[in-house]
Amino acid sequence: MDKFFEKMRDLLQDEYDAFLESMKKPAFRGMRVNTLKCSSEAVLPLLNFKTEKTPFFNDGYYIENEVEHIGSHPLHHAGAIYMQEPSAMSAVTMLNVKQGDKVLDLCAAPGSKTTQIAQCLQGTGLLWSNEIVRSRASILVQNLERCGVKNAVVSSDSPENLCPALAGYFDKILVDAPCSGEGMFRKDEGAKNEWSAEHVLSCANRQLHILNSAKVALKAGGELVYSTCTYAVEENEGVVTKFLEQNPEFELIDSGETFGRNTLNYAKRIFPMDGGEGHFAAKFRKNYTPVDEKPISSETKSKKKGKKRYDNVKSVMQKADKAAYDFLYTIFEPNEYDNLYTVGDRVYSLTDSMVELFDYNLDFKKMCVIKMGVEVLTDLGKRFEPVHNAFTACKKRGAKSVVNLDIGDEKLYKFLHGEEISVDESLKGYTLVCVENIPLSFGKCSGGNLKNKYPKGLRNNGKFN
Repeated sequence: MDKFFEKMRDLLQDEYDAFLESMKKPAFRGMRVNTLKCSSEAVLPLLNFKTEKTPFFNDGYYIENEVEHIGSHPLHHAGAIYMQEPSAMSAVTMLNVKQGDKVLDLCAAPGSKTTQIAQCLQGTGLLWSNEIVRSRASILVQNLERCGVKNAVVSSDSPENLCPALAGYFDKILVDAPCSGEGMFRKDEGAKNEWSAEHVLSCANRQLHILNSAKVALKAGGELVYSTCTYAVEENEGVVTKFLEQNPEFELIDSGETFGRNTLNYAKRIFPMDGGEGHFAAKFRKNYTPVDEKPISSETKSKKKGKKRYDNVKSVMQKADKAAYDFLYTIFEPNEYDNLYTVGDRVYSLTDSMVELFDYNLDFKKMCVIKMGVEVLTDLGKRFEPVHNAFTACKKRGAKSVVNLDIGDEKLYKFLHGEEISVDESLKGYTLVCVENIPLSFGKCSGGNLKNKYPKGLRNNGKFN
């Protein structure tokens, strides 16, 4: 670690002593309110701990270090809050996602930035979340489901394979690249133990390779944010400088944000002295598409006469039949879910932007797509059953039968432990369970009881804060 501190002294100069003092203090802890499901004004009064607004995101907050068991909090279960280090929210803020954008999060697990992008999109446009490590991609899926995201495609593919297949498709791309993790030293002893000067250089080489893959998927006029959670110049300014040298179609641009401190004129650095654990982000604009890049376009659509529109994806998805719609609409209002497709015994609801993807000759199997949209039903052959994701992603008004539990209701805690609870005898069949009007999961009502359908792997066995 001596080499690390030598590099930090060279980087910070007069502020080096302040940095050393900051490293002795506890790490910052943060929380984001998920506005896909609720507002900050509605959620904050329900929390039994203090919060303070961060400068890094409109709905981002510092929380006290003494807060424990927050993963067991009912509002966390419901996806109303997401634990996220405060300065880690800065990259998505700099990306400036607008409703209707098509956005690629290329290194997305475990999902903090991807769910942040989703709440910026508010169900519009398209979010493509990729994670090359399959086990981490599964965690990514779980977090997207918990946060009620409807418009995400999840893949587990390499950037060099995925990005050319989606050439020129995206308005915005986030590359939150794997790094040496120097900004995590205050809260992760493992990151310290894994650090070496050689590892820093290895990360820098990999980061430049990922960026050079990502650039292909961005349309002309599109914007890309590159971010890390490290202080290393080699991985930050070094990678940015090399990328710009190799790609004259890109320019570094001003994000317009005032947090942190500027480097390379427009890129941002955040140190513990600035209110975060350590973050770097740079924003690029792609001014034109090089002639050797071939964006997907209407010319690549399947146009063979006599063929149905979705023949190119029949090996992956089939249109669901009327029976699936009829059953689903006994539980939800018809405008809650549409565009039903089946993959084996699973039924998914896709957004219109996902259906538009079928117009292109994309090989979803080769792109390792593991999920699209919301899984709503399981096809058991002679009957259907709804699944948890259908109830985490719906609106309260979209369900025909609802049980709403207050944050202090003992029934809520019984439900989260997997127990049956008593309900109004008028409630029948599959029923949405809400906490403070925020969709949580579901059960099946009969005779004044609600049979618990909350997935066993998500149930609480520990303490509540």
